[in-house]
Order: sequence, then structure tokens, then C-alpha cells
Amino acid sequence: MADLKGKVALITGAAAGLGAGIAEAYVRSGAKICMVDLSKGVEDTAASLRKEVPGAEIITFVGNVVDKEQMKAAAKATADKFGSLDICCANAGVCRLAPFEEMTDETRDFHIDVNIKGTWNTVQACIPYMLKEGKGAVVIASSVTGDIVADGGEAAYAMTKAALVGLTRCLAVEYAPKHIRVNCSQLGYARTPMVEKMAKESNPADPESAIADIARNVPLGRLAKPIEVGNLFAFLGSDDASYITGAQIVIDGAATLPETNSMGTN
Repeated sequence: MADLKGKVALITGAAAGLGAGIAEAYVRSGAKICMVDLSKGVEDTAASLRKEVPGAEIITFVGNVVDKEQMKAAAKATADKFGSLDICCANAGVCRLAPFEEMTDETRDFHIDVNIKGTWNTVQACIPYMLKEGKGAVVIASSVTGDIVADGGEAAYAMTKAALVGLTRCLAVEYAPKHIRVNCSQLGYARTPMVEKMAKESNPADPESAIADIARNVPLGRLAKPIEVGNLFAFLGSDDASYITGAQIVIDGAATLPETNSMGTN
């Protein structure tokens, strides 16, 4: 387990799914955290974590990553409460499936607003506190989708998640001299509410079969658990990752490695 004692982190999309897993990993590693989400359910998630992890220091902020001023307010609330802001976990994201020729401009812009602008706003709100401290870490939730693989109907999601790889690389170079590390995760599939929604869009009659098909194509034979993704975020935010910046860490159970599902000796 990563050592995050004495660290303060802001985590977006923290009400459920991957964000909740990241929040759990952070508090179990000793960090003080601000859990940010558009949903008021983030307060229930935080309450559950406080029960599960005695002594956990958590505040919540109900806000929209698309609104830059709200993200500035979330960062300020974090620093005001805990005295610093050391780690930014830009996790909030969305995915809506549709054939490209049918995808509306509104759906496209929804992805751009949340996945790209939301990440931009989150990181930009946190960086000034790290500059003041002379150090820090940013972890951005990208995806294998867009940069490595893609499925039909994912044009907006793939485009925006690939953009976050470019953002990670640029910020890593820009802030390395200031001792701020910037990395991104590239997740395959985890069992989250977003993936369950995608499964319903892919196979409305039997969404569980869509999830089972995903698992069959993963060499480890299953989807990731949110806490496993959270553990990666915790490591990248910790001093144990002090020489890692600009990295794209794939966490997909080796799903992107097989050339085929029918050839070979297995």
C-alpha cells in the first residue's frame, strides 16, 4: 500500500465507481481528501468511508468540473481545511455511445466539456497550490480507448480520452522543473456504473452478457475492481513514484495485448 500520510488530495467524480475506489485507496493510505462530485451522493459515499476507515479525514464538495469557478472553490476549500493541496486526481469523466453519423453535436460537446475541459479546470485549479508548496502530483484518468484501442460508437469518448494523454505529456514537461509530477492511468474496463450503462446501451436485452464478453477477452478473466484502480492512483500520488512523470500506465488485465482470441497455445 502506498504511503500518503501527510498528503492532501482532491479527487473528482468521487461519488461512485472509480472515484469512490480512488477515495478509498487514498484514505486507507493515510491521505486527507476532498471528494468532489456533481452528485450529492458524494456525501453518502464519504460517510461510508468514514465508517470503514476510522480516523479518515474527508471533506466533500458538490460541484461541476465543467465550471472552472466551482473547481477553484473546491481547491480552495481543500487547502483551507487541510493547509495544503498536494495531489490532484482528475478522474471525472463520461461516456455515451452512438453511431458516429448519428452522434449529435450536443453529445460530442458533452464529452469535450466533461472529459477535456473538466480535467483542464480541475488541474488548473490545483496547480497554484502545488507551485506554492514547491512540489505536487497530478494523476489524470485517461483510457486505453482512443490512444490504444477503440470500439464502434465511442468516437467522442475515444477522442477526448486520447486528448488527455497529450495533456499529460505536456504538463509533465512543463512542471517537472517545478517538482510537480503529472501522470495518467489508461484503464481498460472496471465494474462501474458507467460501464454498466455502456453495457445497457450495447445490449439492452442482456447487458450482463456484454459485461461477460468483456471479461472473456481479458487474459486475467475479469474486469478491474475500482479499488485496484485506486491503488494505482495512490501509488502515482505518493513519493514512491518520485521519478515517474509523463507516464501512461495501462491497467487493463492485459486486455490490449493478445493479437487474437483464437491463435496460440492457450
